[in-house]
Amino acid sequence: MAISSLGLGSGIDANSIVSQLGAIERQPLQQLKSKASTLQTQLSLYGKIKSQASALGDAAADLMLSSAWSAPKATSSNANAVGVSVNTGAAAASVSVEVKTMARSQSAATVAVDVNSKVGTDGSLSIKLGSSTPVKINVESADTMATLASKINAASAGVTAAVVMDGGKERLMVRSSSTGTANGFQITTDKPGLEKFNTSATDTDPPSKMLISQQALDAEYMLNGVTLKASSNKINDALPGVNLTLSQVTTTPVEITVENDLEAVKNKIKAVVDAYNTLNQTLADATKYDAGSKTAGPLQADSLTLSMQMALRSMMSSRGLETGTFKVLSDVGIERNTDGSYKINSKKMTDGVSNLAELKKLFTTDTGNSSTNGFALKIRDFARGLVSADGRITNRSAGIQTSIKKNSEDQDRVNQRADRVEENLRRQYSALDNKMAQMGGLSSYVSSQIAQWNKS
Repeated sequence: MAISSLGLGSGIDANSIVSQLGAIERQPLQQLKSKASTLQTQLSLYGKIKSQASALGDAAADLMLSSAWSAPKATSSNANAVGVSVNTGAAAASVSVEVKTMARSQSAATVAVDVNSKVGTDGSLSIKLGSSTPVKINVESADTMATLASKINAASAGVTAAVVMDGGKERLMVRSSSTGTANGFQITTDKPGLEKFNTSATDTDPPSKMLISQQALDAEYMLNGVTLKASSNKINDALPGVNLTLSQVTTTPVEITVENDLEAVKNKIKAVVDAYNTLNQTLADATKYDAGSKTAGPLQADSLTLSMQMALRSMMSSRGLETGTFKVLSDVGIERNTDGSYKINSKKMTDGVSNLAELKKLFTTDTGNSSTNGFALKIRDFARGLVSADGRITNRSAGIQTSIKKNSEDQDRVNQRADRVEENLRRQYSALDNKMAQMGGLSSYVSSQIAQWNKS
């Protein structure tokens, strides 16, 4: 007779025994899972270290660019009158600007007519911008001022049109899209009845044609006493790389100064120091030992991390150029703290940037020798070596990933072995149950036979 519930035939709690023996077989899983957690933490940390090392390398590479040392900045003594901006490569300059006239767009408007009144005549308008080819616009008698404004705007004739209200009536107003005398326009018509759109003449009392309310005008200004003209109030060609914006006529000269942006240089250097400090802190946290909690950092005994930390600190404290005003970072105010991080002494850094050529040499000189190269070059190459495809961080991360995969396979093997043990035990206890059930049945039969014999 088959036993459906394990232990029923023998009276033994076989399920509990099997589970406990299976748990004993699975005991190695705890250590494997703990190791897997540690490996995942290490892998995550190495990803963080790689990202921060890459950021350090990028900051150092930025400092290697010539533009980092020649970033121009411009100032205006009266930005409300003459604004100024510069492009990369703008040369140092000091100029005086006086604004005589501002560039203007031409504007013209029709006489006032009833709202939504019809043009009343079929024909065409011809809009000629400066010396360009005239643009023809067809007019229908049923067109209103609003309809005609839409047609003008759709014609791309170099002007814009709008309908404006005037004491309960409306006017069609046309304006050049750009400033300057070269962008003045003329409007002529081909049919009687459309004269109110002509700009070819000026009528008075009352006007019957389109009146020019503002003539197109070039900007006129003086640069260091020389009179110049421009079609726009935005002037980008007077000085190479310098953009002037004329905003109002001046009564006194506006002084424009273009010079090297020393604050930008400081910020580039600070970016390298900040990136180094971020990486240094991550390495310190990963390798530290907390005596209070008796807890070691995830990479506390990791040889690569420790050697990387030592190499970084050694590089930052090394001697740079063999010749030159500045030879070590502390010469320009980059000073080491007790925890291996660096701070910037602002006074010494200001003194350093005042001697920009020597400061640039300290960071960017390529001697062909990693020991005496400029610090930006040293840091860039060191960081790139760490994060390259065959770099130390990349290889270490790959090794951890291999260990994680092996750990997972080991866990699978432990579970499979425990499953087999449980399966064998269940089979054995099931056989015992069946045997005990058979013996119990035989015992009952013998007992019943003895009882019958005793009765007889």
